[in-house]
Amino acid sequence: MRAAIVEAPGKVSVTTVPDPAPGPRDVVVEVASCGLCGTDLHILQGEFAPTLPIVPGHEFAGTVVAAGADVTELTVGDRVAVDPSLPCHECRYCRAGRGNLCDRWRAIGVTDPGGAAEFAVAPVANCVRLPEHIDVRDAALIEPLSCAVRGYDVLSGTLGAQVLIYGSGTMGLMMLELAKRTGAAGVDVLDINAERLATAKQLGCSEAAASARELARADEGWDVVIDATGNAGAIQDGLGRVAKGGTFLQFGVSDYATTAVIEPYRIYNQEITITGSMAVLHSYERAAALFATGVLDPSVFISDRLPLERYPQAIDRFRAGQGRKIVVEP
Repeated sequence: MRAAIVEAPGKVSVTTVPDPAPGPRDVVVEVASCGLCGTDLHILQGEFAPTLPIVPGHEFAGTVVAAGADVTELTVGDRVAVDPSLPCHECRYCRAGRGNLCDRWRAIGVTDPGGAAEFAVAPVANCVRLPEHIDVRDAALIEPLSCAVRGYDVLSGTLGAQVLIYGSGTMGLMMLELAKRTGAAGVDVLDINAERLATAKQLGCSEAAASARELARADEGWDVVIDATGNAGAIQDGLGRVAKGGTFLQFGVSDYATTAVIEPYRIYNQEITITGSMAVLHSYERAAALFATGVLDPSVFISDRLPLERYPQAIDRFRAGQGRKIVVEP
C-alpha cells in the first residue's frame, strides 16, 4: 500500500509499505480521509513520537475491509471513524480514568502507524460506526472535535460567560462552535491570519480582531480565555486577559521549549484558574454524536482535499498557515 512516512526529523515522503493485517480484536480500515493538525508538525520536528520512521495521521475515517477473528461488533463494509487513543489501561492514571495522561501513552498516527495511508489498523473498541447521512470523507473532523469536547469538559462552562479564543484555525473554530452551544454570552476571536479570521466571523463570533486591544472588553477581560495556537506570544497575552475569577485554558499544542511568565500574586488575589486539556478523554463517541447532528459544517471546516501522494505539500501548506482543515484522501 501507499503511505506517508516521517522518516527522520524534517523529512517526510510517500512510499510503498506492506499492507497491514488485523490482530484478533482489530479491524483494517480503508482510509477515506485523514486530517492534518499541529501534532503532525511536532512529529515532523522529532517530538511526540518515540521512534521514527512512523506513518502519521491520527484524524481519520474509512471503511472496514478486514476484521480479526474475534471481532463481532463490526463487519466488512461498515463505515467508521477511529479514536486514535491507545492507553495501557494498567498504569495509575488509566486506573483513575485518566487514560489521556497514561504513563505508557500511545496513539495511532503518533506512536503507531496511522491513517495517512491507504489502509490502517485499529482496535475494534476504537471504532465508531457512522450513520448513513454522514459522508465518510468528512468524518476525519470527529477526532479534532473530540479534543474540543474534552476542552469543554475541563472548563465546566458557566452560563453567560464571556469567552476569548486565540486562533481561528480548525481548533479555534471548533472551540467557537462549542462555546456558542454551551451558553456563552459572547465569544471573541483573535488571529493575525485575515483569511481564517473571516471564517470566525462567518461562524458568528461576537467580535474578531488581530489584537485583544481592539476588542470592546479589552479593559475588563474575559471569564474564559482559550489559547488554540500554542504560540508563546498569544499565550502570554492571553494570561493577562483573564478577568477576576476567570479561567485560562491551554488548548493549543506548544513546542516543548515554549515558556510563559505568570504573576502568582494576581492568580491568588483574583482567583484565576490556569488549566490544560490534553487530547481525547471519554469524548470521542460524544463528538461523533454531535457531528451527526450537524454541529459543524464540513464545507466550512475542510478547505483542502489533496491526494495522499501530495502529503508533503499538504504539510507545507498547513505549516504556512494556509487554509483551514487540510485532509488527504488516499
